[in-house]
Amino acid sequence: MTLWGGRFSETTDALMRQFSDSIAFDQRLSAVDIHGSIVYAKTLAQAKLITAEEYQQLVTGLEQVRAEFEAESFAIQVDDEDIHTAVERRLEELVGPVAGKLHSGRSRNDQVATDLRLYLLRETTTLRQAVIQLQKLIVEKAEGHLKIIMPGYTHLQPAQPLLFSHWLMAFFWKFERDRERLDEVAQRMGICPLGAGALAGNPFNIDRQALASELGFHAISQNSLDAVENRDYCVEFLSWAALVQIHLSSLAETLIIWASHEFGFVELAQAYCTGSSLMPQKRNPDSLELIRAKSGRVVGHLVGLLCTLKGLPSGYNKDLQEDKEALFDVIDTLKLELPIAAGVIRTLKVNAAHMAIARDDMLLATDLADYLVTKGVPFRECHQLVGQLVQRAEKLGVSLRNLRLPDYQAIHPAFGEDVHALFDFEHSVQARNTTGGTAPDAVRAQIKLARMLLRTDDGQVHSEAMKEV
Repeated sequence: MTLWGGRFSETTDALMRQFSDSIAFDQRLSAVDIHGSIVYAKTLAQAKLITAEEYQQLVTGLEQVRAEFEAESFAIQVDDEDIHTAVERRLEELVGPVAGKLHSGRSRNDQVATDLRLYLLRETTTLRQAVIQLQKLIVEKAEGHLKIIMPGYTHLQPAQPLLFSHWLMAFFWKFERDRERLDEVAQRMGICPLGAGALAGNPFNIDRQALASELGFHAISQNSLDAVENRDYCVEFLSWAALVQIHLSSLAETLIIWASHEFGFVELAQAYCTGSSLMPQKRNPDSLELIRAKSGRVVGHLVGLLCTLKGLPSGYNKDLQEDKEALFDVIDTLKLELPIAAGVIRTLKVNAAHMAIARDDMLLATDLADYLVTKGVPFRECHQLVGQLVQRAEKLGVSLRNLRLPDYQAIHPAFGEDVHALFDFEHSVQARNTTGGTAPDAVRAQIKLARMLLRTDDGQVHSEAMKEV
């Protein structure tokens, strides 16, 4: 059964059907498609387009179709080009010609737009919880390692001392922004296009606002043409996913490096590693490597959809069918990745001894410059002077702390007897106690705020929590 074949006298080419049909991948929309049809049937009854008895017949039939999908007993037929055709075909088999009334005033254009929004709204709830779970484990791991000082890096070169917890909490805030962005995407996603028809609107006196409310949308689309052609919410979702993926990849890449023999800062649980088929000693961070690799896949889907949308003429075009496989693949990818990333963090072992060995006096060069600032020397001059000290230490083949006081005073007389007290990594991190700094108290404040944010999903409370801390 086709929903559009009345004016055609020739059958569609078999290869064209294979090329055009979407039933192979849009079956996952069955639940939202059936739900939308049940609600739409109620709207038709309220508009006196079907009788109460016909409404009940449609609902009973649709519930049976839903049960078949849930039991995985629904049989796809060769003429089922998409999920909408399949459901309507099966409904007619169950309830007879009254099934044809369900499509009154409704096009597959507004039907699929509604289905896709409903499906994405459900999936964003699942993904949001997965992000929150990852954030919770980051906070727990950070709170349990507040005393560990490690080298901080820029350009992958040693820079300044950091608390390991401070480094890890940086990812909490990345994922917090991701969580906020997802809420914003969901807000714009929650607009109901049903009632837009193919492009010009619904000719019957249906209550679109009631229809939207019953489906769980907070608003209705204000232009029927825009409603059916709009895929902004798909692009926004893929953009959100791409940024989450970049954050996951950054976390994965750093842990891959730190788990290497040369660093040894962390150890990954065997549950998230694999071995080599040739070298028996290997313990490969495949979980993290695959997370890193998925970036090309996820970002590629975003770019792909943008290219699909670029240059489309106004109105619905078959090109828009290309949105689904990209969305479905990204959702499936993140629903696997986020729990795996959470598992890696939960089971991660932190090697404080290796981090301590990696700490070098050069990490405290900035502390020397800050020392001179407290003596009234302009920072730009301090920077140059400490650079000269670094050269002096390298020339003599000693660490900065082993330079003698005359060496320091030869660079600048402001250096005093207390300069060697600066070579204390705990003192260095303690000194950076402003909000957002790496001092233990500052990191505890971050963790306190993070826990407050995780306890609530209300934006107003979110703002109040930020102010409080």
